[in-house]
Amino acid sequence: MNNASTKFSDNYDVKEELGKGAFSVVRRCVHKSTCAEFAAKIINTKKLSARDFQKLEREARICRKLQHPNIVRLHDSIQEESYHYLVFDLVTGGELFEDIVAREFYSEADASHCIQQILESIAYCHANSIVHRDLKPENLLLASKQKGAAVKLADFGLAIEVTADQEAWFGFAGTPGYLSPEVLKKDPYGKPVDIWACGVILYILLVGYPPFWDEDQHRLYAQIKAGAYDYPSPEWDTVRPEAKQLIDRMLTVNPKKRITAEEALKVPWICNRDRVASAMHRQDTVDCLKKFNARRKLKAAISAVHMVTRMGGLLRTSDSTGSMASSSGSGPSPQDTVVMTDDGQGTSTQTHPEEGAILTTMIATRNLSSKLSAAAAASAAEGGE
Repeated sequence: MNNASTKFSDNYDVKEELGKGAFSVVRRCVHKSTCAEFAAKIINTKKLSARDFQKLEREARICRKLQHPNIVRLHDSIQEESYHYLVFDLVTGGELFEDIVAREFYSEADASHCIQQILESIAYCHANSIVHRDLKPENLLLASKQKGAAVKLADFGLAIEVTADQEAWFGFAGTPGYLSPEVLKKDPYGKPVDIWACGVILYILLVGYPPFWDEDQHRLYAQIKAGAYDYPSPEWDTVRPEAKQLIDRMLTVNPKKRITAEEALKVPWICNRDRVASAMHRQDTVDCLKKFNARRKLKAAISAVHMVTRMGGLLRTSDSTGSMASSSGSGPSPQDTVVMTDDGQGTSTQTHPEEGAILTTMIATRNLSSKLSAAAAASAAEGGE
């Protein structure tokens, strides 16, 4: 649906707030005639620059093209004088990674099923000439809280449209720990960047920590560009060789030699998981994933505070064209989403720790202070072990 000539309030009743960004709010809404529930992102377009408005239109255009059981679907897009309304599936299951740590049983075969659904969504995107560019745990949601609920890929705020297997320099975009070598090298890139991120996610799904990590961003980027990761003992000793082989094919530094989503779906560890993947419970993975979740939530909360502080400075230095400049020399943290685009008028860099997302905010049902206290408590508990 695209009701450009219809008022949002004619069709929907607005309910409680689910999340909030710098220029938008996400609310549960109910369709008046069908009583179906959705999540509406309400963007104040008066606060958007011309460039941001173009990005919003691109995101809505991409989302309208995508209809897949493993992608959060855009059902409606309504433009009014001061607001743009994007009406999505209401996904209520929260983040996949948070659900895993709450399960009583989690195995290598479960990890195989998770990455299969992610790969299904990416294969569909790539078949429709869409590159997501920001695959990470925060963008992997569950349709509901029911056992076996579908994994849903969310947040196409950084997604781009490409022509077939086109590779070009589309700008520096993504989240540091999930960026591919070709993006970091500022080489031409395309669909393989999503497969690299899938490799990072699969690695985490199997042991609960990432293949590349360093608090210093320069060292982190050096690891990624070199493809410098390993499979430490003892946690990897119980992972089947087929799983490691798939990770190796996803984390191949040369994008031309990297496995595609369609090829990955045909690997026996995925398509014949009952026979190939281990069904042993991986308690150590769950324990590590709990700590990983706590760290990234804490970093996201701290980054959100930094973003608010930066935005205050940016707004004070905004020029008449709507572009913004910051005097801050601090770089993004390893959990920030970074966007850098070359537009012929210079280079602009923006850090988006949760905002850039249309859907990530839907799961932000707790306020910032509770995120900080919960993550800090978990981090303190870890330090006391």
